[in-house]
Amino acid sequence: MNVGVLGAGTMGHGIAQVSAMAGHEVVLRDVESEIVEDGLAAIESNLQGGVDRDKVTPEQKEATLERITGTTDLESAVGDADLVVEAVPEDVDLKQSVFEEAEDAAPADCVIATNTSSLSVTEIASVLEDPSRSVGLHFFNPVHIMDLVEVVVGESTDGEIVEFAHDYVEGIEKSVVEVRDSAGFASSRLGVSLGVEAIRMLEEGVAAPRDVDRAMELGYNHPMGPIELGDIVGLDVRLDILEYLREELGERFRPPQLLRQKVRADKLGKKTGEGFYVWEDGEIVGTSDDWEGRL
Repeated sequence: MNVGVLGAGTMGHGIAQVSAMAGHEVVLRDVESEIVEDGLAAIESNLQGGVDRDKVTPEQKEATLERITGTTDLESAVGDADLVVEAVPEDVDLKQSVFEEAEDAAPADCVIATNTSSLSVTEIASVLEDPSRSVGLHFFNPVHIMDLVEVVVGESTDGEIVEFAHDYVEGIEKSVVEVRDSAGFASSRLGVSLGVEAIRMLEEGVAAPRDVDRAMELGYNHPMGPIELGDIVGLDVRLDILEYLREELGERFRPPQLLRQKVRADKLGKKTGEGFYVWEDGEIVGTSDDWEGRL
């Protein structure tokens, strides 16, 4: 199968990698060549990490890389695609624009999917001449490690497209959860609820960030606590999702003021070097002092 991935950032290059590892021919496209090159470099680094840990053979690494092509040209990315997955930032207008461009350039029978984590698949697909060919494929970060993919069924999604989505996800050796197109789906709605309550606990001085995280890691067997996870996802992304869920579902999703302050200060988490934790070379090296004095 030919897969076109639109967006070469963290999610996009991860989707390209797992698709190619499953034997699909993949074209990874972004609007700037530097972003494409960074995405391809990240894929190679991920694969080399797998080789170093004996999870991937050198032969699998090379075969995977041979199946991936990078480009800035939309036609090259989707012109022969059986599946297009958009993985651009969480902005409805941007995603709709990408969907329209993909529909114009892709074959008539190509499935067009969005990797949105919380936005309405139905709304994104409403700009298509044939929205029945659309579906949500919500991957999780890091894509090459996380097992889950949410298949999100829009109001117009055809039943055969849902089956196609299930087959694709199972073919890349991921597990499927199928959900109706509702604000936040299942995972984002539940995950953000936990994350927002954890931040409120910091505001109230209930515990330090590391202790909140350890409570969930050790007490509930979570692989990562909600504060650390927010830093990795990006606090700006968390804020955008909460604003959207507040608009759709009500005040219980009102963003905490502490989260707003972090975003205003450009302390967005791992990607900026500081959020609720301080990060160096992708690792936590300390805790931000913004919350101190609250205990």
